[in-house]
Amino acid sequence: MGKSVLVNQRIQTSIKFIVAAVAATMVLAFAHATTAGAAETANTLKLSPLRTDIDIKPGERRAVKMTITNVTGEAITVHPVTNDFLSADERGTPSLILDEDKFAPSRSLKRFMGTIADVTIPAKQSKTISVMITVPADAKAGGYFGAVRFTPTSPDSGGQVNLSANVATLILLKVPGEVTEKLELTDFAVQQNGNSGMYFGSPDNLEVLARFENKGGAQAGPFGKISVTQGDKVVYQTDFNNKDPRDVILPDAARRWNVPIEKIGEFGYYTVHATFTYGEKNQTIEVAKSFWVVPMWMVIAAVVGVLLLIGAIILMTMLIRRRKRRHAVHHRRGGLRR
Repeated sequence: MGKSVLVNQRIQTSIKFIVAAVAATMVLAFAHATTAGAAETANTLKLSPLRTDIDIKPGERRAVKMTITNVTGEAITVHPVTNDFLSADERGTPSLILDEDKFAPSRSLKRFMGTIADVTIPAKQSKTISVMITVPADAKAGGYFGAVRFTPTSPDSGGQVNLSANVATLILLKVPGEVTEKLELTDFAVQQNGNSGMYFGSPDNLEVLARFENKGGAQAGPFGKISVTQGDKVVYQTDFNNKDPRDVILPDAARRWNVPIEKIGEFGYYTVHATFTYGEKNQTIEVAKSFWVVPMWMVIAAVVGVLLLIGAIILMTMLIRRRKRRHAVHHRRGGLRR
């Protein structure tokens, strides 16, 4: 009887194990299929360029062209949508206003952009699409920002758009005229692993943090040079935001950059120098920040040395006092003998 119960228990345990293994295999297979499907959906379209910078005078109009490529083996119909966008964070991430009926509270480029009809792109082919931008004659000088977004439509669902596979290109318009250009450097620091300071235990992972706020009326792309000196010697130098197109800061927004610095020794006193240039008039901002690199073993050795020096001073003081006391006692005894 006992053996029969034991056998039944083992059989039940084995069945549970097999069922669990099969279930786990099915879950993994489903997850893999889902991931593969998402990757395939996300890679159906390619768009170029990803950003266009353009100047248009009040009362004029210009077309902005973009090329969209269908990388799949079947024809795709895409639905173009114009959106405004805002600055989402201090790293330059755009936040699109996806609602087709809404506009940015200010500096809306969508109000200047024309509509674009749906377009069908054959398999493995590309098409060039244009959006017309018309700047009103009374438009204020400064920056305006928008995007053109493309989403594949699904014929099986009545032409509904597939938001999971949309691609977008940003358009940064500048209307020429009298406009304030003003950048403020609100933070400039040397950091290690995200922590600012003046003293560092090693030269590893050192970088310069530069944070700007745009107080002007147009987008600004600061650029320049960052160098590190030790005494009169330049030990490292690098460009800052010197590329095309440059990263920009939108009006009433802030942006921060982290620039790695290299070729710093294991010990020493260093100074970071930076010169930033921006705007139509090439305004400049100059700043400097000093820091120490002192290895931990050297700090420990210095502390131990200081402690030993203090101990030696205390010991010498005690010995001197003891010697004085002995001399005084000896002097008193000599006087009594007389």
